[in-house]
Amino acid sequence: MSNLITLDNVSLAYGLDILLDKVKLQIASGERVCLIGRNGAGKSSLLKIIDGSFMPDSGSVFRKPNLRLARLEQELPQKTPGTVYEYVASGLAETGKLLAAYHVLTHRLATDYSEKDLNELERLQHAIDAKNGWEFEQNIKNILNRLSLEADRPVADLSGGWQRRAALAKALVGSPELLLLDEPTNHLDIDAIQWLEDQLVSWDVGLLFITHDRALLKRLATRIIELDRGQLTSWPGDYDNFLRRKEEMLHAEEKQNALFDKKLAEEEVWIRQGIKARRTRNEGRVRALEAMRLQRSQRRELQGKASFNLNEAQKSGQLIIEAKNISQSFNHQPVIENFSLRVMRGDRIGLIGPNGVGKSTLLNILLGKMPPEHGTVTLGTKLQIAYFDQLRQALDLEKTVAENVVQGTDFLEINGKKRHIMSYLGDFLFSSHRARTPVKALSGGECNRLLLAKLFSQPSNLLVMDEPTNDLDIETLELLEELLSQYQGTLLLVSHDRAFLDNVVTSTLIFEGQGKIQEYVGGYHDWLRQKTEEKSQPTPSIEKSIKKTEKSSTKLSYKEQKELAELPKKIEQLDAEITELQHTISQPDFYQQPHETVTKKLAKLHELEQALEHCYQRWEKLDNS
Repeated sequence: MSNLITLDNVSLAYGLDILLDKVKLQIASGERVCLIGRNGAGKSSLLKIIDGSFMPDSGSVFRKPNLRLARLEQELPQKTPGTVYEYVASGLAETGKLLAAYHVLTHRLATDYSEKDLNELERLQHAIDAKNGWEFEQNIKNILNRLSLEADRPVADLSGGWQRRAALAKALVGSPELLLLDEPTNHLDIDAIQWLEDQLVSWDVGLLFITHDRALLKRLATRIIELDRGQLTSWPGDYDNFLRRKEEMLHAEEKQNALFDKKLAEEEVWIRQGIKARRTRNEGRVRALEAMRLQRSQRRELQGKASFNLNEAQKSGQLIIEAKNISQSFNHQPVIENFSLRVMRGDRIGLIGPNGVGKSTLLNILLGKMPPEHGTVTLGTKLQIAYFDQLRQALDLEKTVAENVVQGTDFLEINGKKRHIMSYLGDFLFSSHRARTPVKALSGGECNRLLLAKLFSQPSNLLVMDEPTNDLDIETLELLEELLSQYQGTLLLVSHDRAFLDNVVTSTLIFEGQGKIQEYVGGYHDWLRQKTEEKSQPTPSIEKSIKKTEKSSTKLSYKEQKELAELPKKIEQLDAEITELQHTISQPDFYQQPHETVTKKLAKLHELEQALEHCYQRWEKLDNS
């Protein structure tokens, strides 16, 4: 395998921030290399140096002669004029411009033309002939077809996921030998991500990609390189091997630094000894100490880890949302068809489906933001909702990071404790300088961290998150997973990150098309397993459900059916009484009351809790009869 790209002692800095510190890198043809590192570490800058968009401060970049290189940028093609065909053809430079002009003109000539148009068409044909451009035209059509893109649709009219496909088509159209992908799965749904995986595995192309999608990383990467504190480290093997060896390296680095610091401290004591010792000191030892001081000053410390804490509100009622037979359609096409759902306190539900299938519509209906065309939605009591918006509409781009979280004060209250805004933002890896920076100057990953900081500062017992994982580095992603798994409230999560869904949710709502939404227990891979099992069963699951319902209605007496119908209201009432009594008991002066009063209220609490437990047991028994 020949080397496509070689970096030798490449350095890059922005002000005092050293992003690349004399790094070396080689990528051979056929390699699929994943570049990982924290947000702001310089990953995107490294890709721009490789493709020639950035010049390094020092060092050399060698590219294979006549290397065909393409890069998919992290940002989507915002406000791009023209059609999909024109945008994709722009990946071919001058030949692409000629083909785009030819395509537009022939499209117009199908309805109206003049002699001037015919002359221009002839000129374009000769120009394309001269550049052997017709083979590229066929390649454009093939790629548009493979990505299911409409050639004559305006780019500005596309959703985020389809714009990402158009950008990918632009990168692929020149048949690159080396493909650079910066967060390629952002804005793609799961079906599109799996298609992309399959294509990249099958294509004979050198690949350097940045991703937070661990499922994609595990399937694609033949090698992992990490950018950490300006240094590039190559880790052969799979992701699990990387995690193990990285932990071993950090442990060895910590141990080595501790030994170095101990020796430096001993030498500092020696140099500060009395006058007599200084007269007889070893000058070689003094020079060695000066070298140690310099080495210590140049050490780049490991950046602190993010530390998130959710600001949890008082408990909601046991029943969070109950939707009965809801339906919704757009342009006479069903989006939600006769769907029922009961969300209970503590549920963590993932919503999975293609872009545009209706996930956000369902969320808006469930949260009471829009009424369904048919059916009813009942919200529980004492709900305090926090909403994470993938479009970042909650952020004011002109205000600073700190001003987006608090206004008119330097303090905020988290779980009953006051915290200074700078200390709070430090948990989300914003330095005091960065906290005073306008949001419009932040990277995509920093914007998402800021959204999390703003979201978690609000007391909530129902957390709604729409694509929270975009642009987050893997370490922050894993921390968010841990936080959500410990969250005591209720979670509704829209995500295309398969590993994130597996690690966070307890059930999934699958949008199967034509308005059909099916609930499954567990995460993404649990759904795949259950789906496979359903297909192997001779009797359809829906038929089993009907038989079960018929069986239930025949076994329950009229009195039992009435009891089952009244149980949710009774549970809600008991839960409200328990919450109110728990609040009274938690007051500081509660135990200063007479002994009889304290004993009576504690006994009442125990009685209510037993009654609630009995109701749940009764509900489960009747519901499953």
